Amino acid sequence: MTIPFWCLVAVIFIPIILGFVGAKARTDEFGSADNKHPRAQAAKLEGRGARIYAAQENAWEAAIMFSVAVITTHLAGLDPAAAAHFAIGFVVLRIVHAVTYIADQDKIRSVSFILGLVCMITLFVKAA
Repeated sequence: MTIPFWCLVAVIFIPIILGFVGAKARTDEFGSADNKHPRAQAAKLEGRGARIYAAQENAWEAAIMFSVAVITTHLAGLDPAAAAHFAIGFVVLRIVHAVTYIADQDKIRSVSFILGLVCMITLFVKAA
């Protein structure tokens, strides 16, 4: 498996990890995690817990777009080494995005989002 595909695996695990962190936040705020209605309970979260779930939702959205970018570079025949730096950069920036989202550091979060978007767009451009 190539580095871009390993990066895709990492990006897919970010929202899963945030889901576990979010379950802990629900337990902390409400005394237990409601596994029958987790989304309804998550919608009632405030502060840090709400930011965890927002980061998770954003991470799923980013994972979908990054999946398309990595698959596109592969199908276009782009040398994986040419995509590796941008794929790794995207993973690092998505981790920064999640951490700064939870920490309520909006400016850093926005910068990491934009730079990650640039990495992803660059993958599409290189595949063209």
